[in-house]
Amino acid sequence: MPNVDQLPRLARYGVSGALSALTHFTLGLTAATILGFPPVPASTTGFVASIAVSYLLQRTWVFHSETGHTVTAPRFLTVTAAAFTLNTVVLWAGAELLGAPFAVVQIVAILLIPGLNYAINSRWTFA
Repeated sequence: MPNVDQLPRLARYGVSGALSALTHFTLGLTAATILGFPPVPASTTGFVASIAVSYLLQRTWVFHSETGHTVTAPRFLTVTAAAFTLNTVVLWAGAELLGAPFAVVQIVAILLIPGLNYAINSRWTFA
């Protein structure tokens, strides 16, 4: 359980995550439903776009990191690669193997990833 001092940062992280997730979901859904992409490439399109949104907001607004980009960017990309892998596995298993609707499976993936990302980014990426 976070202490009271961490609540404003957690709130900023939530807003940052919501904007990143909205970018991911909206672009992924557009790619799937309008452009006809299969689920995994559609989600990948949205996920890649959300990386820039997430990094900029987290570095400058959420964690107020003064550590240089040469340190934080590779760390952030490492955490992001792990999140991308988890997202891809969930999308592939849910949409491709089980045949669940893209939107439902993507929401499940988006709900799984943020807690892990926060823990790693707060303690390592932007520390």
